[in-house]
Amino acid sequence: MALVAFLRGINVGGHRSFRPSVVAKDLRSYDVVSVGAAGNFIVWNPGSRDSFRAALLRKVPFEAEVALCDGRELIALQSAQPFGNEPVRSGIVRFVSILSRKGRAPASMPVMLPPDGDWYVRVLGSTGSFVFGEYRRQMKTIGYLGQIDKLFGAPAITRGWNTIATIVRLLQER
Repeated sequence: MALVAFLRGINVGGHRSFRPSVVAKDLRSYDVVSVGAAGNFIVWNPGSRDSFRAALLRKVPFEAEVALCDGRELIALQSAQPFGNEPVRSGIVRFVSILSRKGRAPASMPVMLPPDGDWYVRVLGSTGSFVFGEYRRQMKTIGYLGQIDKLFGAPAITRGWNTIATIVRLLQER
């Protein structure tokens, strides 16, 4: 099964910009496909994780945090339906954060951020290296998403549920 790589904090508002499609082309010996502009890659022929991670980081023009997961893990996450069957409400975005290394889960969930008043981020649960939840489409949200790192004790790379679903579809098509 393929490996999936996620880069953190790239191509956001013109900051830390590069072209993932060029990186994918440069890594063609690994049979890499870029998914979107946010630094998501499906790696069909990864070899060892460590050697692929090193090759990927050599091609990115700045220091970057990377999370790797097995494609089967993403397929299993989607199959588990972590958000249930309820439709998403207007103004709410479902997300998955991938921990770039082993972290720790908080004592209880859900966790609301901020903990008092109206929430901007609601962490609903976690399984393995995946943290899932919802956030409101508000300017303050990005700061609260950044608190997932502290909450789990590891750098987290966040993607919308629709991006995860697209990656899973591509994994299943091949």
